Amino acid sequence: MPPNTTATTGDTATTGAAPAKSGRKKGRKARLIVLVLVLAIIGGIAYGAYWSISTVRASFPQTKGSITLQGLSGPVDVKRDGNGIPQIYASSDEDLFMAQGYVQAQDRFYEMDVRRHMTSGRLSEMFGKSQVKNDEFLRTLGWDRIAKQEYDTKLSASTKKYLQAYAKGVNAYLQGKDGKDISLEYAALGFTNDYKPEKWTPVDSVSWLKAMAWDLRGNMQDEIDRALMTSRLGPQQIADLYPEYPYSRNKPIVQEGQYDEVTRSFQQSGGTGSSQSAGTTGTTGTTGGATGAPGGTTGTTGSSASATTGSSLTSQLAGLYNVLDDVPTAVGVNGQGIGSNSWVVAGKYTITGKPLLANDPHLSASLPSVWYQMGLHCRSVSSKCRYDVTGYTFAGMPGVIIGHNANIAWGMTNSGVDVTDLYLEKVTANGYQYDGKVRPFRTRQETIKVAGGSAKTIVVRQTQDGMPLLSDRDDELVQVGKRATVNTAAPDRGDGYGIALRWTALDPGTSMDAVFAIDRAADWSDFRQAAALFDVPSQNLVYADTDNNIGYTLPGKIPTRSSADDGSIPAPGWDSKYRWTGFIKQKELPYEYNPQRGYIVTANQAVVDKDKYPYTLTSDWGYGTRSQRITDLIESKIKDHGKISTDDMRQMQLDNSSEIAKLLVPKLLKINLKDKDVRDAQKLLEGWDYTQESDSAAAAYFNSVWRNILKLAFGNKLPKELRVKGQCLWVDKIDSTGPVDDDSKVRECGERDADQAQPDGGDRWFEVVRTLMEKPNSDWWKTPKSGTRPAANNMDELFARAMIDARWELTAKLGKDIDTWSWGRLHRLFLKNQTLGTDGPKVLQYVLNRGPWKLSGGEATVNATGWNAAGGYGVVWVPSMRMVVNLADLDKSKWINLTGASGHAFSAHYTDQTSLWAKGELLPWSFSDKAVDQSTSDTLVLKP
Repeated sequence: MPPNTTATTGDTATTGAAPAKSGRKKGRKARLIVLVLVLAIIGGIAYGAYWSISTVRASFPQTKGSITLQGLSGPVDVKRDGNGIPQIYASSDEDLFMAQGYVQAQDRFYEMDVRRHMTSGRLSEMFGKSQVKNDEFLRTLGWDRIAKQEYDTKLSASTKKYLQAYAKGVNAYLQGKDGKDISLEYAALGFTNDYKPEKWTPVDSVSWLKAMAWDLRGNMQDEIDRALMTSRLGPQQIADLYPEYPYSRNKPIVQEGQYDEVTRSFQQSGGTGSSQSAGTTGTTGTTGGATGAPGGTTGTTGSSASATTGSSLTSQLAGLYNVLDDVPTAVGVNGQGIGSNSWVVAGKYTITGKPLLANDPHLSASLPSVWYQMGLHCRSVSSKCRYDVTGYTFAGMPGVIIGHNANIAWGMTNSGVDVTDLYLEKVTANGYQYDGKVRPFRTRQETIKVAGGSAKTIVVRQTQDGMPLLSDRDDELVQVGKRATVNTAAPDRGDGYGIALRWTALDPGTSMDAVFAIDRAADWSDFRQAAALFDVPSQNLVYADTDNNIGYTLPGKIPTRSSADDGSIPAPGWDSKYRWTGFIKQKELPYEYNPQRGYIVTANQAVVDKDKYPYTLTSDWGYGTRSQRITDLIESKIKDHGKISTDDMRQMQLDNSSEIAKLLVPKLLKINLKDKDVRDAQKLLEGWDYTQESDSAAAAYFNSVWRNILKLAFGNKLPKELRVKGQCLWVDKIDSTGPVDDDSKVRECGERDADQAQPDGGDRWFEVVRTLMEKPNSDWWKTPKSGTRPAANNMDELFARAMIDARWELTAKLGKDIDTWSWGRLHRLFLKNQTLGTDGPKVLQYVLNRGPWKLSGGEATVNATGWNAAGGYGVVWVPSMRMVVNLADLDKSKWINLTGASGHAFSAHYTDQTSLWAKGELLPWSFSDKAVDQSTSDTLVLKP
C-alpha cells in the first residue's frame, strides 16, 4: 500500500512578485509622472541626475524619421502600428534581415543578451557568483558548442547569409552605445558590474533554438520522476500514476493520414512492426521500492537579492548577485500542463469558404513575452528578395517561427515525442563501463568568468558517443543514480550511478534552415519539404493554404529503440542493446492532408493510434483532454450552425470548461457532510456549469477540492524529491529497498520548487483519478487523521475530507463569506522580468514587474492558464500568444501577444497587450500593403 503519511505543515503556496504598477499607462503625462515617482524612490536626490527621465527614455527606440545604417544596399521602411508592432519593407533578403536585427535590438536587446548568456552558460559574467551553478549545468549541456557546429557544418549558405545580415543589424544598433543607452537594466547593473554588451554573432541566434528545445524536450522529467518514485512506491503503484492513454475516448491527431511505405510494410507484416512493436508502453524493468499494489487495485501496465534597505542606490542594488533562481525554470517550466493548442478547419465548414487556422502555444509566463510580432516584406518578391511573411518570432532570431505568408499559414504545438533518454552509467576511476569494458570519458575544461569574483574551471565528462554526464552538476540526478532500478546483472551500485543524457538537440541539425524554408513555402509540397528540416524540437505542424487545403505533418529527429528499451525510465548505459538503434525516416513519419472530417486538432495528444503505427513515438503523451474538448466544440458548431467564423475560433480558444469537474462534481454533490459551513460551500457546485470564469465562486471551491483530493490521495505519499519545498510530513522510514516495515517514522520536507512539484493536477492526474474511481476501496483513497480532520478509508471518505479541507483553506485565503469568493482571486498572473525582476532588489522588482491579473481558465482547459496543484493556485503557464488566420482574407486575421512589442519597462508597449489578452480579445493583423499603411502610426526609414 502507499506509505502512510501524516501532514505536519500546510502546503507552500505559489507566490508571485510583489504587485507592481499597472501594465497599461495611459497618456504621456501620466507616464512621466510615474517615472518621476519611481526614479525618486530608486535613486534619491544623490542619484537623481543619473536616473533622470532622459536617461530612462534614452533607450527607447527611434520610430520616426531616418537613420543611416552602413551595410544596407537600399532604403528600408519600418512601419509600426499603434501597438508598436513593426512591419519591415526591403528590396533584398539581406537588407530585410539586417533591418530585422536592428529593429529587434531596438526593442529587446537586453532580453536578447540575457538569452545568449543563458544558452552559452555565461550568466555569471552578467550577474555574478549566484549563477555559477546554472552556468556549470549549461556548459555541460554545451548548447552554444552544438550551435556553432550547426553553423559551421549543417546550415545552408543562404541561411548563413541571413544570420550574418541579422547580426550586422544588431551590431549596427549597438555601435556607439553604452549599457545605459540600451536599457534600464544595464543602467542598474552598472552600479555593481562593469559589464558591457558584446557584438552579436550568428551563432547567438542559432543557440536560442536549443533553449526552446530544452523547454519542449519531451518526457525527461517523467523519467526522473518515475525513478525517484521507486523509493516509496512499487511497480504497480507507479503504473497507477501513469495510466494508458485513453485512445477510445480522446482521439489522436492523425486519424485518416498516411505513413507512406511504413504503413504498407506494417500492415503486410500483420501489424507487428518493422523495428519494434507499435505503441510499446509499460514500466519494463521497474523493480524495487515498496512491494505490492494498493489494496483493491488490479491495475494496468502504464508507461512507464534581496537588497538591504539603505540610503543610497548602491546599497539598494547590492543584491544583484542573487538574480535568477534556476535556469531550467527560467528557460521554461516543464510539466504536464505545458503544451499548446492548434487546429485548422477546412473551407467547407467555415463562413468564408476558406480554411481558418488557430494557434496558442502554452509556455511559462515571462516579461517580455517570449514572442515578438512582426512582418517581413519584400517590396517585390523575386529571386533577389524572396519573403513576404508575418507572424511571431523570437527576439534574437531572424525569420518568422509561426504565422503566414501570402499563400500558406501554419501553427505549432509540441509533439511530446520522446527524444531524450537518461542513461545510468557505472563510473570507475578510469571511465565508465560499456559491454564489459571500461571506456575513458571524453573531457573538456570550461572556464566560467564571474562578475565581481574569481573565475571557476570545471571539467565536463562525456561518453564516447557524446552524452554529457549531467549528474556531475545536478543533485536531483544524483538521487536518480542512487535509486533507479536495475536488474541483478547490473554492476555494483556502490554510491550510485552517474546519469548521462542522450538528446537529439545535442547533435548538430538544420532547424534554422527550416525556419526560412517554411517562411517562403508556397504550397503543401513546399511546406512538407521545409518541415523535414525542422529536426529539433519535434513539433506538430498544422497547415492551411489559400487554395483551400489543410494538413498536418510531424517532423523531427525521432529515435528508434530496441525492444529492450521503451524510453520510459533511465536505461542501463553499460549495455549496448539499450542504445538508440537509429532514427525514423522522414517519409515514415505520420501526416494528414485534407481529411474527410474537415478539421485537424493538435493539443499534445497522441499523434497516432498505437495499433496503427510501428514505431514508439513516446509513452508519455498529454492525455488528450484539451484536444478532445476542441474536437467536441468544432463538431458542435458544425452540427448546430454548419459554418464556423473567425470569432468562433477565438471563442474556442477561451473555453474554460473543466473536464475533471464534469467527472467529479456529481459525485461530490452526493457526499453527506455534517458541518453547515462545508455544506454551504458544497452548494456552490449545485447548478454550476463547470466553466472556470474568474468571478466564479464555484470554480474557486472546486479547484480547491481537486487540489486537496490530489494532496491527500497522492501528494502525501510521494517521496520528498517530488513534493513542494517546505511541505513536511511524518513518513515511514526507508532503506535501499523501500519503506521499512515498522512503526517508526521520520520527518521529511519537500525539495522541489512549487511550480515543478507533483501532483501537478494536469490531465494525467485526471486519468489517474478517473481510473481509480472504479476502485473506491483502493489504498490510494486512504489517508490518516490529521488534527481534528477525520481519517479516510475509502474514496467517499477522502472526498469528504477534501471538501472539508478546501472549505477551511479558502476561508483562510478568501474569507469566511463564500459570497466573496472568486476563482480569479486565487488564480492570478504576475508577470516578472526574467532577470532583475525575479530575484533582484525589491525596488527593481517593483519597477520591472507587472500584475496581478485575475484570470479565467485553468489546468488542462482549452484556455490553459495552468497552475500547479501541489504548489498553489497562481498561474504558472499561459497561452503565450493567440492567433486566428483567415485564409480567405488575410487582413481579417487576428492576433495578440502576452505582453507587448517592447522590452523597455516604461515604454507604452511594455505590457499594452496584456489586459486585452487576459480578456480574450484579439488585435487586427494587417498584412497587405494597403492594410499595413492604414494601421501605421510611425514610420522609420533606414538608409544605406
